[in-house]
Amino acid sequence: MSQAPGELPVVNESQKRREEEALERRMAEIRHKLLVLSGKGGVGKSTVAANLAVSLSRAGKHVGLLDVDVHGPSIPGIMGLEGQSPALLGEEILPVGVNERLAVMSMGFLLASGRDAVIWRGPRKYGAIQQFLKDVFWGPLDYLVVDSPPGTGDEPLSVAQLVGGGAEAVVVTTPQRVAIADVRRCVAFCEAVSLPVRGIVENMSGLDCPHCGKRVDLFGSGGGRALAEEMGVPFLGAIPIDPAVVVSGDAGAIPSDPAGQTPAARAFDAVVGAILEGHGGQKE
Repeated sequence: MSQAPGELPVVNESQKRREEEALERRMAEIRHKLLVLSGKGGVGKSTVAANLAVSLSRAGKHVGLLDVDVHGPSIPGIMGLEGQSPALLGEEILPVGVNERLAVMSMGFLLASGRDAVIWRGPRKYGAIQQFLKDVFWGPLDYLVVDSPPGTGDEPLSVAQLVGGGAEAVVVTTPQRVAIADVRRCVAFCEAVSLPVRGIVENMSGLDCPHCGKRVDLFGSGGGRALAEEMGVPFLGAIPIDPAVVVSGDAGAIPSDPAGQTPAARAFDAVVGAILEGHGGQKE
């Protein structure tokens, strides 16, 4: 890149059009774009995005995972990629590879340390997201999974406006009523920007007690399904609270479960199965 991410150079109309065409060509190489959204923080959205990307790659798909949370990029830590740096090939950015089917790009790769804060207003964030979408060389992808920050502000709006056709939202909630209320607004946001909703995922949906095996609904249950029915969108599935997810996420070890043996991994595989079925495809 010729300028730092988020920097807004002065461009004339012809240069602007060239950049728009370059973005269109890049996005045309990606069959499906999944924007992982939530109207509320603390629902495990980044964990859901990371696990969806891993499960899609485990299903035989070529996947890119893009973290556009400018102020709190957590994907490098979740994926065990802290300290990694993307390579540059001329004006293009090469994402960090996890395996032959999965690559990752995040603002977190470009920060000098985990203590650095990104203090940008909307136009600079828009510029950074546009550069990530335009300049990152993924190659042909079956899926681009985009981890957006919570809410309905600059970053989700920028991605929805820039990614073009083939984009859909995967909306994450937890079962309790306060989360459902915020996520309802997120679905309304998708409708307002003409972003189809692929479906709703209910995260933190119950805990199987490791001692007695009894199911404990710590945050209630069924809120995500009820919201999906209310809003007329698909319900993709429920992800249980799984201590293995906490341990693996903190250790950056999500990719180390290639067989999908944990309860949460099996639930994510089921969600991915619903997504693939919705796209008329199957696991390879």
